[in-house]
Amino acid sequence: MFCKLNEQFCNMIAGSLKYLSPIIIYLLAMASFSYTGIITWATLLFAWVLLPLAELFLNPDDKNLGAAEEELAKANRSYDYMLYFIVPLQYGALIYFLFSMQDVPLTWWEGMGRIFTMGLLCGTFGINVGHELGHRVNKIEQLLAKLLLATSLYMHFFIEHNKGHHKHVATPQDPSSAHFNETVYVFYLRTIALSYLSAWHIANEDSLRMYGQKIHYKNEMIQAHFYQFLLIGCIWMAFGSLVTGYFLAAAFLGILLLETVNYIEHYGLQRKEISAGKYERTLPHHSWNSNHVLGRIMLFELSRHSDHHYLASRKYQVLKHHEAAPQLPTGYPGSMILSLFPPLWFKIMNRKIQKMNTGIS
Repeated sequence: MFCKLNEQFCNMIAGSLKYLSPIIIYLLAMASFSYTGIITWATLLFAWVLLPLAELFLNPDDKNLGAAEEELAKANRSYDYMLYFIVPLQYGALIYFLFSMQDVPLTWWEGMGRIFTMGLLCGTFGINVGHELGHRVNKIEQLLAKLLLATSLYMHFFIEHNKGHHKHVATPQDPSSAHFNETVYVFYLRTIALSYLSAWHIANEDSLRMYGQKIHYKNEMIQAHFYQFLLIGCIWMAFGSLVTGYFLAAAFLGILLLETVNYIEHYGLQRKEISAGKYERTLPHHSWNSNHVLGRIMLFELSRHSDHHYLASRKYQVLKHHEAAPQLPTGYPGSMILSLFPPLWFKIMNRKIQKMNTGIS
């Protein structure tokens, strides 16, 4: 029995260490900010060329943790510490990026490489890890989530995602669920605008209920805007208007990465309306899933999205595969690239949806 427990402990350690893999992206980003030439694009080549190609040849892994392994993973705080460590790493990267763009002779394409690299960090380390921490009930973890989201100037995601998206996912009321035959480019315009307005509506209603008025200093949207404008102001005073513009561009790229992920996670899926304005419970087949290993560990299991919506409180290290969950054609990096080519995306995904609807009905 001791040997079995020892084996489980070793597997637990190995299981947690694999989530250090995203540090590869961070180290490549540091190289991008430190050197010129093709190195400025190294992170992007790794994320958008090497990873998608590798996932074409690697088989997905749909295995779930056993009951004992799951309990060990839940109790293992190293999974949480990895997320906490991302916060200083992300702000350190942001500061280094800002310095790297100040009074440095760069060609236009080298500058673009660094901006797109920072945008990748904003999307993966900033918004993605902020998303995971934002689902925690601990106030410190929620604060860390907001700090990470601020690096993409998208703190309202914390409000709308938790109180709006998870409630309305896969219904016409959810701005983050892509409609059937809606291109990702139309989706960008709709989801960015309507998610922002939805966050204001939610925050105002919460403020009215708790403090008796919508305009209150504890209104979460007012607090979010205060911090984000403070962040922009500090960057402008320290680095000037040009570098501030570079930061705004990188933050916007982080937003586009998030919304591309939202697009592929929910494209064309709808919950059944059981009565006027009321829908069936969110089930695993209402979100697209991916068991491709590289995308899973690089994004802290975000791609096991079906289980995340089925039980939002479940931490990333114990998310499960469900047989009923529809599967993306490849991992997240490849699927995101595929979504940028609507005719090809529709050809592949619409066929999947039609087969799935036939099977369910």
